[in-house]
Amino acid sequence: MIDPITIAAAFKAATTAIDLAKKGIAIYKEAKSVAGDASGILKDLKEQFHKIVDPSPEQKKQYNEEVKRVQEVANAKPHEVLNDIWDHLGTFVDQYDVMVKAYMASEISSKQVYKGDMSLGRRALERLKLRHQLDSMLAEVREQMVYGAPSELGDLWTRFEKMWTQIVKEQNEALAEEMRKAQVAQWQRARTIEELKARVVWIGAVVLVVLYFLAVMVGIRMTNTYRGLYLYPSWSCVLC
Repeated sequence: MIDPITIAAAFKAATTAIDLAKKGIAIYKEAKSVAGDASGILKDLKEQFHKIVDPSPEQKKQYNEEVKRVQEVANAKPHEVLNDIWDHLGTFVDQYDVMVKAYMASEISSKQVYKGDMSLGRRALERLKLRHQLDSMLAEVREQMVYGAPSELGDLWTRFEKMWTQIVKEQNEALAEEMRKAQVAQWQRARTIEELKARVVWIGAVVLVVLYFLAVMVGIRMTNTYRGLYLYPSWSCVLC
């Protein structure tokens, strides 16, 4: 089962990727709308700011941030922004996959005897939390890409999601089968080890009995009674 630290790191990376993708979409749309007019927008911002009598530190901060944002939008190249959006979405689906595997592992492990310290109720709560995170992230990405994505992308997300859903389903089935096989292999290994232990004990017992028998025979040969009964060499080999 994937450890909680790895799951938490995957969740953080996935949500960060979503935020960056949303920011990229906003920049792309604005870059398309202000293309060639950034200087006019900056001029208008400057005029509006200078109309403020004795601006507060907060107003100065907001003005500087807006100027910086407009400059960033003006310098953005739409095709590069689109590439960045898909890179962020790629990061999201990678981390989403890590969390899905963790969820699948938790489902399968729940059918085994649990010997840890966490209560069964807490384990159920953790699995429910993970399921909620997966569903909410996917819903957020779907809504953003379907209703807020640039028109140039068309229904690309819908087509991607359809293919992705199919692949995820196939992989989940393959993962479940692989983990079941691993459990069977683990059980078989444990059984083989137990059988080997039993054979070693049995062989050890046989060896001890044989050694004991040999020791008794040697002891008999060393007694005076034996020597008195079997004086001739032809009678002296009890162990032959």
